[in-house]
This record gives sequence, structure tokens and C-alpha cells, in this order.
Amino acid sequence: MMDTNTAILMSMAIPVLACISNLLHGNERPNLRDGLTLIAAIATFGCVLSILINNGGTPTETFTLFSIMPGLDIAFHIEPLGLLFALIASGLWVVVHLYAIGYMRGNKEDNHARFYAAFCFSISATLGIAFSANMFSLFIFYEVLTIATYPLVAHKGTQEAKRGARIYVGTLLGTSIGLQLVAIVWTYVIAGTLDFTQGGILHDKELGAGLAAILLALYAFGIGKAALMPFHKWLPAAMVAPTPVSALLHAVAVVKAGVFTILKVGIYIFGIDFLSETNASEWLMWLAAFSILAASIVAMTKDNLKARLAYSTVSQLSYITLGMALATSMGALGGGLHIAMHAFGKITLFMCAGAIYVATHKTEIKQMTGLGRVMPFTYGAFLIGALSIIGLPPLGGSWSKWQLMVAAADTGQLIMIAVLMISSLLNVAYLLPIVAKGFFLTDEKNNAEIGIKEAPFWCVAPPVFTAIGCIILFLYAGDIQTFLMPIVEVK
Repeated sequence: MMDTNTAILMSMAIPVLACISNLLHGNERPNLRDGLTLIAAIATFGCVLSILINNGGTPTETFTLFSIMPGLDIAFHIEPLGLLFALIASGLWVVVHLYAIGYMRGNKEDNHARFYAAFCFSISATLGIAFSANMFSLFIFYEVLTIATYPLVAHKGTQEAKRGARIYVGTLLGTSIGLQLVAIVWTYVIAGTLDFTQGGILHDKELGAGLAAILLALYAFGIGKAALMPFHKWLPAAMVAPTPVSALLHAVAVVKAGVFTILKVGIYIFGIDFLSETNASEWLMWLAAFSILAASIVAMTKDNLKARLAYSTVSQLSYITLGMALATSMGALGGGLHIAMHAFGKITLFMCAGAIYVATHKTEIKQMTGLGRVMPFTYGAFLIGALSIIGLPPLGGSWSKWQLMVAAADTGQLIMIAVLMISSLLNVAYLLPIVAKGFFLTDEKNNAEIGIKEAPFWCVAPPVFTAIGCIILFLYAGDIQTFLMPIVEVK
């Protein structure tokens, strides 16, 4: 078993090597190229698993790769929230790579090698974010992730894809450089360090409630990947990308990098107690609540399936921001738990949308009447993923929503409980009709031929697997919560 520091470096290096391998093999030997990438994905997940075996949820000492100047290091460490994020991203990479093989070949997409190369490099940047020991390191990998995913959004090469990619990269780079970087510099001036510290690095500094709220606003809006309104339009624009991109990078890696960073800032930069004492995050709580409801309402108006799922993601991400803004340990744990629960539920929905497209080339919900009878495995997986997003037991999403409601009750925020309950009802309104139209209504064109006509196996098996994962997460939610507990324990 390799030591932890080696495993951290290897988990980031292996995807880079896979990126180079894809570029070297090109499109001439697709089976070898895709097989080597699959081996790299499994090896990367193995490295992250070895870190879990070595340390469990126990935080480790900081490992400095190199120093740029005093207090500004490229450094890594292990703590439960980052390790959970790394496990999700690396583990689901294996699943989505298999799915991508089925999708890219079944849909006869072009430029496979370039696609997989950018995908691999994006995973490396995601793991760099997960293991960063300070805000400086995280910011570097955060920017690398934005640049690495740009070719994926623009992959199709159409005018729509190029426009979506410009909105994507413009919004994310603009917010991070114009707002987040200002917040990071300000934090460094105040605290003299950017190291992620238990209890926060600002709690004992002379920073009034008003200035703390302004600094938090710079972070919240500067972390554009969290898709907090009004800096959310990049996410629907990025849905022009092939579905494997939407599935992993925009249901797990990119958007989760945003809310993961929000949680890290709240827990390790400000500190939960500091936010609670100053009420600096109260405004953010209300904005998150607005984003939850407004994005859900917009989702109901979208007939394009991926667009509806995109706005659903905007809403669900704000659950995690709300958890941090409640400024309680329970809220932070609920937000961390929702990272895992939403990842499995939403990646299932996106992969099902892609399977429907590969099999039928239909993108609009109004075209999908009766398809559930033709594609029962795909629609069955979609139903399970949807119920998890809604928050119904026995599926994982029920636990994270429950914990967030308990956190809201603990702070006396009864309106936030109502927001979460109304949001679940809106989830029902925009997700379940898709399943109902598929199973219970009939369309002569879609049912002209009797029998099952699913997408290729590797487009169907992965969403079925992640749908089963939604059930398994329900059974082990308590273990995940226990694993995350050290992030809110102040020494």
C-alpha cells in the first residue's frame, strides 16, 4: 500500500498520463485508447481508496509540494470533506468513462481522443481541488478546471456549442478573477495565511460583521461554479456539451467543485462559529433560498430535458450553499452529505437523458411520450434518480434534505424548512411527469414496434448502477455523516 502523499500525487498524475495517452493514440486505435483510459480511471480511484484505507476520516499533516512565497504554497492534505469529494469524482469517473464509450460510439461523435484527453485533465484538476491544503492551491486548480473543461463544452464545434463555451468560460473566469481572487488577497492581508484551518482563520481577527458579509459575498459570487443566482447562466449554456460531460463534469466535478469550495470557505476560512456570531451569512441564506425556488420554477418551464435538469442542478446546488449559510454544524454536515446524494441522483438523470438521445435522438420531453415502455431500464433508473432528488426514502437524497431541515429548525429558521418542502414539491412537478409520460401515456410513433429498444449496453448499465447507488447511499448515510463529523469539530 502506497503512503498517503504518494497516493495524492499519483491520483493527480495518472489522469494527466491518460490525457497524454489519448493524444498519442488519437483515433487510430480506439479500443486500446479507451482501454488504457479505463485502466487509468480505475487506478486513480484505487489511489484515492488507498488514502481512505490509510487515514479513514482523520485529517493529515500538510504536504507542501513547493513554495512560491511565504504563506503561498502549493500544498495538499487530507480531510474528510475533500476525501469524500475525491472518492465521488474518481469513482464516478470509472462509471462515466464506460458510459462515454457507449455514448460517443453510439452517437457517432467525432474527435474522441481530444474529448477523452480533456476529460482526463479535468479529473486531475478536480482531485487537485479536493486535496488542496489552502485557498491558494485550490484557486490554481479551480482555474485549471475551468480551462480544461472549455474544450468539452465546445466539443461539437457548432455555433451553439461555441457560444455556450464562451458563456461558460467567460462567466467562470470573470467571477473567479474579478471577485474570488480579490477575496483571497483580502483574506491573506487580514490573516497572513490562506491555510485551511479547523475553526477558521478569521475568527480571531479584527473583522466586523459588515466587512465579513462583504468578504463572504466576494467569495460566494466569485465561486461561479456554485451557480448561485444571478451567476448561474453558464450552467444551462454548457448543456450543449455531449451528455458524458453533463453527467460527470456538470453533475459532479465542476458544479461540485463550486459548492465544495463554498463549504471549505465557510468551514475553514470563516469558521462556522464566526459566521454564527456575526450573522455574516444571513443574507446568503436568503439568496440561496431564492435560488432554490426560482431555479425550480424555471425548470418547470423547460421542455428540453437537459435544460430542465440543468436548472434543477442550479436549485440543488443552492441546498449546499444554504447548509453553509445556516452557520451550524448540522447545516455544514447536511451540505457535505448532499454533495454525495445529489451527485448520484443527478448523474443518473443526465445519463438517462443521454441514453434516450442515443436510442431515439429525442431531446424534448413532449417527444418522449410512451418511451418508458420501449426503454424500461432507462426510465426505471430515471425514476429512482428522480425520487432521490425529490428526497423520498429509501433513497439517499432523503437524508441530506432531512438533515438540512433539522439544521434550519435548530436555528429557528422555519421559513427555510418551508423553502425546502416547497422545493421538494416543485421537484415532483418537473421530474415525475417525465416518467409518467414515458410509462402511462401512449404515442403511436414511439410504440409502433413492440419490444424493448434500449440504447447500447454501455449507455444503459451505468445509470442503472448509479440508480442502485442511490439506494445504497440511503443505507449508509449515517456512516457518511460520521465520516464527515471531524470537519465541524473545533479543537
